[in-house]
Amino acid sequence: MTTPTHDRSRRAAALVFLALALVTAGCDQAAKHIAREALGDGAVHEFLGGVARFQLAHNPGGFLSLGARLDPELRHAIFVFGAPALIALFLAVSYRAALASRLALAGLALVAGGGLANWADRLIHAGTVTDFVSLGVGALRTGIFNVADVAIMLGAALLLLPARQREEARDG
Repeated sequence: MTTPTHDRSRRAAALVFLALALVTAGCDQAAKHIAREALGDGAVHEFLGGVARFQLAHNPGGFLSLGARLDPELRHAIFVFGAPALIALFLAVSYRAALASRLALAGLALVAGGGLANWADRLIHAGTVTDFVSLGVGALRTGIFNVADVAIMLGAALLLLPARQREEARDG
């Protein structure tokens, strides 16, 4: 049985979740727009002695270009239809559990916002995602990524943190 206070708390959590997901997607889309404008001429800008590099890339694949070499029709089916369906399923399964922890709820919102932003990018930009940042030293570099990718990775870490804390408390 739910109480009016419990219902208000769940509605507030849902609003915070939605707001964080939408702000994440909006920030990513704004950053990608700026990157397309500033780096559209093919320029590469390095900062901190080359540790941070900004260059425009149009990624037809997933994380670190995974799947970029697939047949275009299969890639389109996977990234325009399959990936959002899997994200929606993951959100539906995870949301209720995430309500138990503010960190987990924030993590889930970051994953949702990042996934939504990259999906929107694919719909708007002929199946590609705009990437523009890489980090590294010398030849040791990350792949090129974007704000949504960072949000997804941070969100995943936040989702794992409460589970890790419970495990440590149980073992400790």
